[in-house]
Amino acid sequence: MSTHEASYYAATAKAYKDRSQLIGDHESDICIIGGGFTGTSAALHLAQAGYSVTLLEANRIGWGASGRNGGQICQGHNMGHADMVKQVGKEVADRLWQTSVDSVELVKSLVNTHQIDCDLTPGVLHVANKASHVRDIQAAVDYKRTTLNYDGVEYLDAKTVAEKLGTDRYHGGEWYKDGAHIHPLNFALGLARAAESHGAKLYEDSEVTEYRDGPRPVISTAKGRVTCRYVLFACNGYLGHLNRPAARKIMPINNFIIATEPLPDAIADRINPDRIAVADSKFVVNYYRLSKDRRMLWGGGENYSPRFPRDIAGFVKKHMLATYPELSEYAIDYAWGGTLAITLNRMPHIARQQENVFVAQGYSGHGVALATYAGAIFAQAVQGSVEGVDAFERLPMRDFPGGTLLRWPGLVAGMLYYSMLDRLP
Repeated sequence: MSTHEASYYAATAKAYKDRSQLIGDHESDICIIGGGFTGTSAALHLAQAGYSVTLLEANRIGWGASGRNGGQICQGHNMGHADMVKQVGKEVADRLWQTSVDSVELVKSLVNTHQIDCDLTPGVLHVANKASHVRDIQAAVDYKRTTLNYDGVEYLDAKTVAEKLGTDRYHGGEWYKDGAHIHPLNFALGLARAAESHGAKLYEDSEVTEYRDGPRPVISTAKGRVTCRYVLFACNGYLGHLNRPAARKIMPINNFIIATEPLPDAIADRINPDRIAVADSKFVVNYYRLSKDRRMLWGGGENYSPRFPRDIAGFVKKHMLATYPELSEYAIDYAWGGTLAITLNRMPHIARQQENVFVAQGYSGHGVALATYAGAIFAQAVQGSVEGVDAFERLPMRDFPGGTLLRWPGLVAGMLYYSMLDRLP
């Protein structure tokens, strides 16, 4: 039986359960490939609607990015609403903006409805690293409040940000009062448990080796086979070559997180008295928050190779100490990495590939809320309501130049350029 990668989340998981491998031939209305937020959310929503659901996970539920990420849920997309209007028109852009709001509320609703113990905590703050970033953040807040009529966000000046974060490093911030953060692995495990309570069948150590499309797709693993009516590919950065057309739309990249030892109350209350989540305005984002037991969970740095750095703790810690040098005396208890997927336009790739084959991936750093939401709108599409999937399909979604073979060099060159800009004053 495979295990989760060592991390703070794995060490504090509350709903572990060993699940069997898929063995033998099975019939199901739905086959979901991937046991992260997308897959478990889809399984739950479809099982609640009365469908027979089979979910196949190559490792353990929440093993991939869903169990290793920063845990932040926040309104908004990587692409601004005004840019979406230019590409797809105001009506579709409005719908896409609303998906970002609805996705956050969906996570909160699922946590409360299914009593998922995942440390749901309010508040997300997007901070300006440079004085030159302040004008853009102010404009973004004004746009949301006036054009989008969204009052869940407000601009905070540098003094107010310093009071919230115990540092004068930042020049202002975008405060999302209705944003939140969670223990992501416990959320994924809670979704899985809820799906099973409604009759979904979830299998682990059941890597898909082949799928055959048609009116009744057939999904094969090493020891079993599922014949179904609908298929959802929910593998994200771990898709590999299983679905080549989908793989050409995404680029897997690696991101890393450390967790300190528990901080003294006095330190924790000074640097984050309200226990909010933070993300900065760098291209290679730093994101952080305090855990329920007062550890600093800091995400920073990424790489674009198949391998993680040898010293993840050292790779990430320098970013944390640049903001909070006083944390140098506290031990790093956990350091881990995970693989996410980005798209060229940094918007999710949610699409119907064929009449009965769907794909949801490429959340580009917004996966906690949007992946959960993608699972829900897949369930709606199966039931005949395709508006949710259609809104995302309207956005142009190009393949990475060079496909899966030659996409790496261009990405690395581009990322290195923008990371160099991060270092300029």
